[in-house]
Amino acid sequence: MKRRDFIKAGSLIGSAAYMGNAHSFISASTRNDLQEMPWFNRAMRWAQLAFVESDPGNYDPDFWLDYFKRIHADGVLLSAGGVVAFYPTAIPLHHRSNWLGEEDTLGYLVSRCRRMGMTVILRTDPHAARQEVYDAHPDWIAVTGDGEKRRHWANPDLWVTCALGPYNFDFMTEIHEEIMQRYEPEAIFSNRWAGHGTCYCIHCQKHFKAFSGLDLPQKEDRLDPVYQKYNEWRIDRLRELWFLWDETIRHRKPTARYIPNGFPDKLITGKHSDFFFADQQARRGVIPPWSNGKHAKELRATMGMKTQVGIFSVGLEEQYRWKDSVQSDAEIRLWVAEGTANGILPCFVKFGGVIFDKRWMDGVANIYQTYHSQEKYLRNTRPLARVGVVYSEQTNRKYGGQPWQQQIQDHGYGMYHALVEDRMPFEMVNDLLLDEEHLHPFKLLILPNIAALSDAQCEQLKKFVEKGGSLLATFETSLYDEEGQPRGEFGLSELLGVNYAGKVEGPMQNSYLRLKSDPDNRRFHPVLEGLEDAYRIINTIYRVEVNPKDRFPSPVTLIPTYPDLPMEDVYPRVPDSDVRELYLKEVGKGRVAYFPGDMDRSFWQIMNVDHGNLLRNTIRWALNETPVIEVEGAGILDTTVWRQQASMTVHLVNLTNPMMMKGPCREIIPLSEQRVTIQLPGGTEIAGLQLLMSGEKPEYTVKDGRVKLTVPKILDHEIIAVDFRV
Repeated sequence: MKRRDFIKAGSLIGSAAYMGNAHSFISASTRNDLQEMPWFNRAMRWAQLAFVESDPGNYDPDFWLDYFKRIHADGVLLSAGGVVAFYPTAIPLHHRSNWLGEEDTLGYLVSRCRRMGMTVILRTDPHAARQEVYDAHPDWIAVTGDGEKRRHWANPDLWVTCALGPYNFDFMTEIHEEIMQRYEPEAIFSNRWAGHGTCYCIHCQKHFKAFSGLDLPQKEDRLDPVYQKYNEWRIDRLRELWFLWDETIRHRKPTARYIPNGFPDKLITGKHSDFFFADQQARRGVIPPWSNGKHAKELRATMGMKTQVGIFSVGLEEQYRWKDSVQSDAEIRLWVAEGTANGILPCFVKFGGVIFDKRWMDGVANIYQTYHSQEKYLRNTRPLARVGVVYSEQTNRKYGGQPWQQQIQDHGYGMYHALVEDRMPFEMVNDLLLDEEHLHPFKLLILPNIAALSDAQCEQLKKFVEKGGSLLATFETSLYDEEGQPRGEFGLSELLGVNYAGKVEGPMQNSYLRLKSDPDNRRFHPVLEGLEDAYRIINTIYRVEVNPKDRFPSPVTLIPTYPDLPMEDVYPRVPDSDVRELYLKEVGKGRVAYFPGDMDRSFWQIMNVDHGNLLRNTIRWALNETPVIEVEGAGILDTTVWRQQASMTVHLVNLTNPMMMKGPCREIIPLSEQRVTIQLPGGTEIAGLQLLMSGEKPEYTVKDGRVKLTVPKILDHEIIAVDFRV
């Protein structure tokens, strides 16, 4: 029997072997608990098979079913329709795969995956269409600023569709209805659903005019008021589309959901999503491995503990799009470890059902099998970090334009990396969620140049400090309002203890920071720990000129710029000054630290070790409590701390690699022993401790609510699991 006939016949050969795969090593009581959960909280290990048009009849579905069983995948994401239908659609213009014939490629896998107990989500892609769609509905096609219909950039036989017009609102809605009627998946997920740049079709012109009274912007300038209005309309229109598709899906199956692949506003995503695919598939360029965790933390800031699944590619994600490539095992392992440690569930994606290179398969299987065996320790209930780093979509959209306001993302990158190097557990905080409920878990909030803040947001931050919280801010934080309009004074002026002097200096060439002991007792302030022998260190690249309103200690002061050529003239004209470059103050039970320079951005751009040390010391001084975990030993580790129902876990991800800042990694470089101290949550009593990845049970001691142990070795990822007596 040919493969095509085999699938068409719907043979059940071998299907019995797949029964009960998803939870085969879980107790009956636990399995019952899982069945009572909403579907979006059940699956822990996901697989995505993204069909290509030639797959039907040419790939082996049972090969993939066997692999899903082998790796204990309990959720699957399968391509269904849109640019290509992989089932016998009855909708005119919905292009069936030319290889489909009369078979149902999709239906075969859906039925077999369900028999294996897997959660099934189906994928659509509405971003491109064929010539017959263009001929029937030319108004469905995206239009460039020059008025030309937009050919697809990668496949000139296709046309790019308008995401905000009737192609999505009418045609794709009909497709989603048909998919739900035929297969009743738990959800439909759409790739590339939100458009690709500004579309100038008649529908976009009409709808934007009705919304704003304006013509579409002629360029994508985030600071242009017309473009800002366009972005507001686009978000509103996409939200309308999301809700339309979600309503369509739920009408057929009330428990089902529509899942957009990315939404341009994380606050809306968090509010309306019960489940989310985080589609940051791999590194490219100089993205560090921890960016996978950063993305997860930013989403969690708005989603809370709703389920996030991280799609990771087994291939490279570089600009030339080698979609059939395979990454090194080390690179895949680090990327997945970062996601898992930061609370997202793994989902590998394979483009095309035909395998050209199998080298990734054993590595992914080993990862999934290990996570499956330790599943209960990955069902996190909440993070235990006490440090929160604020990020701001508001600042990213509304602030900028001046020379010193470029590369604003580098402020956040620098602060993030400093915390990773310090092995400090932390979470991200959305600046539009600064209410008491969201800030309650944190002792310290860090604001890496959160420049655009409303009066109300500033009041929320003041209340946080009044109630005993601490704050660390840099550069132009609060110097602009929520619309990006400059203030004459910092919105947080009273809290920071400084007045704006009306100027930003820089770029400063050959400028330094003078490090001083206290003139009364000759002791160095804690922010200078490890820098006591450094008379001075390099300065930041830009600095805001400020005047102090209060009395401050002076451990860090300014040595102004002086010539760096000719060599004979390289000496400081002002060897010291009383201009502070770090403002430190006590506020009740809290502490406030303010860097008027772009210390975080300078650290990221230069990676100077002194900047990193000064940032980390200042963070620890401002925190003013013993961190929930402390890890001593060589290397770079990303650390996270989680609570589960009857346990807590400490994740240690080994980022010690010469390729950490430029992928892909060639190998995993193991770390030697790490000495770990863990603060137990109040009211808990330890029942046991184990290292999940190595399988070891190290000796440990407990004193004053703190557990001490030594982790003998870390390859890519170790998880310390602490069980509590119930």
